[in-house]
This record gives sequence, structure tokens and C-alpha cells, in this order.
Amino acid sequence: MKKLSQLISPVDGRVYAERQYADIVQIEQALAAAAAAQAQWKRRPLSERAAFCSAAVDAMLSMKDEIIPELAWQMGRPVRFGAGELRGFEERARHMIAIAPEALAAVEPTPVAGFRRHIQREPLGTVLVVAPWNYPYLTAVNTIIPALMAGNSVILKHASQTLLVGERFAEAMRRANLPEGLFQNLVLSHLYTSVLIAPGGVQQVNFTGSVEGGKAMQNASFGGFIGMGLELGGKDPAYVRADANLEHAVENLVDGSFFNSGQSCCAVERIYVDQNIYPAFVERFADLTRQYVLGNPLDEATTLGPLVSPSAAEFVRGQIAEALAKGAKALIDPKTFPADAPGSAYLAPQVLVDVTHQMSVMREESFGPVVGIMPVASDEEAIALMNDSEFGLSASIWTQDLAAAERLGNEIDTGTVFMNRCDYLDPALAWTGVKNSGHGVTLSRLGYEHLTRAKSFHLRHEI
Repeated sequence: MKKLSQLISPVDGRVYAERQYADIVQIEQALAAAAAAQAQWKRRPLSERAAFCSAAVDAMLSMKDEIIPELAWQMGRPVRFGAGELRGFEERARHMIAIAPEALAAVEPTPVAGFRRHIQREPLGTVLVVAPWNYPYLTAVNTIIPALMAGNSVILKHASQTLLVGERFAEAMRRANLPEGLFQNLVLSHLYTSVLIAPGGVQQVNFTGSVEGGKAMQNASFGGFIGMGLELGGKDPAYVRADANLEHAVENLVDGSFFNSGQSCCAVERIYVDQNIYPAFVERFADLTRQYVLGNPLDEATTLGPLVSPSAAEFVRGQIAEALAKGAKALIDPKTFPADAPGSAYLAPQVLVDVTHQMSVMREESFGPVVGIMPVASDEEAIALMNDSEFGLSASIWTQDLAAAERLGNEIDTGTVFMNRCDYLDPALAWTGVKNSGHGVTLSRLGYEHLTRAKSFHLRHEI
């Protein structure tokens, strides 16, 4: 009997869905079908590929009413925010379709008499997308649509926590009448994911997940010269300068810290504030945090849902307890959030002060609703603390001085520098990280370069 992948809902702890894992025969069949479909797909004009992909986006959006509550059951995001993920899905998909003609256009060097020279962008073949549960539509679409636009076939392995998202993608592709085998959704165990990645299977893997997961992806591809795009963890910092618009900074940093219960690779997890405005910032930040409503994500009044699992919540509780034992002060009383229950996935948001970088909450990824806030005396101190991390995905600077933001941004070890905003992916910009936040690029025209290979033509036509 085949083993089952079970989706345990964080809403009530019950099995919400279960599916059989694919076996080796199904994997081999999927790879063969993907290769056959891709051989024909890459020959289709770009305009035809765009029509198919646009139809798939339309099909996905037509399922909105079913997707939103389904998403809440699967990973706990409140239904009042469910439409936002689909808006982001559409924004990224439409943008990547629109820029494909320019991004995939041939590169024409300076003309040389008697020669025809150019560089084409060739598809890689079959791209494996290993997607996470926390933003299951947004993260997956970053690769799926541009991979198809570039002429590749796609195999999707979605997280077990969001099994049904993979099926939604497959249904959207079916409704769009994509060629058989071009897009496939497989339910895979960790072992068989490694088998699929092993040399000869796929030509590119785009993975979003933990640092340990990224290492596993690289180990599975050893010896195969497979392209590898890795978006891994984050411990994203924010720096609030003395000249910042205080109300704007507080409102957006509270949201950037606690949206999706803090379960975002680019969530704000540590904040450094100029000592002159630190007291006012902290007071307002804590007051706004207390306004969250923790509860069942199917309830329209809920603004903070459960974490993905009780174990995830316990990890964050452990970080908070360790910080308090080392001298930190908690500004939020969990008792004011009745749904907070030790041992459950429901966890109240927490704001910590008197924190240091000797505490794990300021160094290790939390992936939950907790943030530490520290005062700083200068730009130099803030930059030093922001860079004191094994991660480097995004960082935000809150100031009214554009020149200062650009100057300080050049000193931060990060993939994206924000000014007066955070926790957002602009599809026109490259999404990338440094250090243990991974490598590779998705989105923007640079994202297409990681889904294609260069092929040079050097043709001498006058002899």
C-alpha cells in the first residue's frame, strides 16, 4: 500500500486532506511526459505561450471563492486576507508574461561586416518547482509562469501542508488547455523528491524553504550540474531613523512583523530605532499590536490566525522564554488574547525590548509573531547590527532622506533594500538573497536568465 501525505489543519488539528505519494513508476512517467511536451512547446511562438499562460491565470482567479476558505483551512491565514494572495499571484504572473518578449529577446552585439552574430535564450528543459506552504500561490507562480513562458515544462511539488494548492494549479492549467504533460503536479515524499532531482531527471530546481531544505536539494543534485535556485530563510531587519515619519513606520512595521502570523521569509523580525525616538516608537508599536484579534481564520473578525502547527508555535514560545530569561521584557500580555493556548497553534503576538544579539530571537529565524526592538545611537551602529546575521534577504530603512537610504542601503548585506516599506515583492525587481538566504533570482527580467541558457550564433556569411 502506498503511503499517504496528510494535511493537518492548524485550525482544529484534524486531517483536512490526504493524498497518496507518487511512486517511482509515476515519477518516470511524469519525466518522460514532461520531456516530450517540452520538445514541442519550445517551438511554439511566444505569443501562443502567452495566450495559454494568461488563460491559466484567468482560470485560477475564477476559483477565488473556493480558494480563500481552503487556504485558511490549510495554513491558517484569516479569510479576510485571502484575496490578497491571489491579487499578488495575478500581479506577478501578468508582469512576467508582459516582459517575456523583451527578456527573451536575442542579444545583438555591435555589427561586424560579413558576420551575423547574436545570443539566443534557450529553455532549459524541465523545471522542478518545490513550493512552500506560507505563501503557496505567490511563491509557486514566481517560477511556474516564467518557466512556461521561456519554453520549459514544469513539475510542481507543493508542500504537504498545502496539498490542495498544487491541485488548483493543475486544474487551472487543465482549464487553459495546456498541452498534456507540460505542467504536472506530483505529491512526493522527501525521498522521492531527491530521486526526481537526481542527475538526468530535471534541468533546474527552484526551491523555497528552510536552509536545511536547501542543503538537501543541493545534496540530491550532486554530480548532475543541475541549475539550482534557492530562496531560504530570513531574519530581516528594519532601521528607523530619527527623521522617519513615526506613524507611517509604526503602522507598516507592525504589519510587516505580524502579517501571516509572521510566517514569511521576508517578515520583519528585528527592529533598530534611533534612541531619540525609541520610547515613542515602542509605545505606539505595542499599542497597535494589542489591537490584533487572534482566532479562527474562518471568522471575518480575525486578523491573526494560528501558526501552521503547534510545534511551530512552541518554537516561538521557546524563543520568547529564552529571551525573557536573559533579561528581555515582554510588552504584550498573552492573557489579553483569549485564543492563545500553550500547546496549540494559536499564539499571541509579542513585542520584546531590552533584547540583545546574544538571544536567539534576534539571531535565529522565528517565523512567527514575535519581534525584538533595540535602540541605536547612530547609523553606523544600526548597520553593524543589521549585518550581524547569517541571513540577508531584505532590509528596510525608514527615513525621509532618500540619499541617506541609498547610502546606507549600499552598506547592508541583503538582497533587497526597502525605504519606507517592507515585506513586499515587486515583480519588476529581482528577488534574491545573500548568505544563508540563498542564491539565484526569480522575478524581473533577470528571473528569465535563470530559466534559460545562452546560445550564441556566430555566422560568417561573406567568404
